[in-house]
Parts: sequence; structure tokens; C-alpha cells
Amino acid sequence: MHPMVKLYAVVCLGTSALIFPHYLFSCALVVILFLVAARARIFARFARFMLKFTIPILIMLLFIQGLYSPKNMTVIADLGFAQLGLEGVRYALKIVGTLLVFLGTFYLMTATTYTGKLVAALIESGLSIKAGYLVLASLNIVPQMLRRMSIIQEAQSSRGVESRGGLLSRFKAYVPLLGPVVMSSLTDAQERGMTLETRGFGKTGVKPTTYVEVTKLPSDRVIRVLLVVFLILTIVSTVGLKFFKVGVA
Repeated sequence: MHPMVKLYAVVCLGTSALIFPHYLFSCALVVILFLVAARARIFARFARFMLKFTIPILIMLLFIQGLYSPKNMTVIADLGFAQLGLEGVRYALKIVGTLLVFLGTFYLMTATTYTGKLVAALIESGLSIKAGYLVLASLNIVPQMLRRMSIIQEAQSSRGVESRGGLLSRFKAYVPLLGPVVMSSLTDAQERGMTLETRGFGKTGVKPTTYVEVTKLPSDRVIRVLLVVFLILTIVSTVGLKFFKVGVA
């Protein structure tokens, strides 16, 4: 799938989950994302990522909104020190569902898209090449630093630096890593800047070329139109529900 279509999915599905008032809508979108992850053969990675985020945020919001939200009118459980309200629970589920849709679609986009193709598609769509480079550098900086830290850690472990054990010993092992990681990152940034300058990166009046080619399929256009139509239908449904509630009241 074209990277821009995946970006459309992030915006359209996330916005739809945000504006629609009921939490079941967001839950249905999350289920669809799990099906997409299974189709992309990254279901296990996707499930671990979603569960690591869902469990702590859901517990925190259920405690805050479910017990102490001013919107609570219907009591579903009396815990003694506080009462669990139905309205607060629904609001907490709505927030968690919306966040999961945004995070899930973004994770699927980054996990199934080569970063170079994403930046090439953005530049092809009208983004400036300098802004595209910033996007590429931002997406690559964390994986690059993690790989560099792993290499330095293995090198220091081979020289007798203890990197296992308790929290204090691990902290002592990671402190010597900071200097080499920071210095190598600065050196890498300098070398990358010199390379871009020799290739006329900032030169005006010259159309840049790219080694990465992004192809558009007919199915990409169809999916993009369906995503936009889905967002429009969600907006219309949300407005219709609000007018219906006002009319009933």
C-alpha cells in the first residue's frame, strides 16, 4: 500500500474515533486494526505494543474517571471509599479507545513502511526536501541510537565491564555508555551534513532526485477515497446524533 494511503488511514480513522461519542465505535476500530496486523503478519508485535500501553492507561483512567468524575450519575459499584460511576467508566473507555486507534494505525504505518518510501511519498506530495529530511532524521534517530548503544555495550562487556545484576550495577554500567553514544551521534550528524552539502542538498533551483521510488496502484486510490468517505459519514452521524439528542430533550 502507498505510504500516503497509510497516512490517510492514521488521520481518518483516528479523527473518526475522536469525534464519535460512543466508545464501542473506537473498540470496533481497534478490533479491525488487530485484523489488519494479523493480515500483515505482525500480530504478536502489535498485540504486545497495544497491551503495554492499554493496561496502565486503562487502570489509571478507570480509577480517576470512574471514581471521581463529576459526570458520574449512575453508580455501578460501591467500593466504600468511593463509588464507581457508569458515566466515568464510559468516558475512560472512550479516551483509551481513541488513543489506541491513533497509536495502532501509526504503529501499523511505521512497522509496514520503509522510512525512505514514506519520506519520498511526502516529498512527492509537495513537502519540501528539507522538511522531508527532518522527518527522516526524526524517525531514524531513536533506532540508530539504540543500535549504537547495543554495539558499544557489547564492546564494553567484552572488555570486562559488568552490565548485568541489580539496579545499581546496571546504572553504573550504563553511565560509561553515555559519552561514546553522544560523541558518535554528533560525529554521525557532522558526517551526514557534509555528505548532503557535497550532493547539493541546499542548492536552490535544482530539482532533487531520489533513489527510492514509490509506485501508486489503482487500489490505493480506492482505499483513500473510502477512508475519506468513512470520515465524512462519521462526522455526519455524530452531528445527527447530537441533533437527535437535542430534539428528544
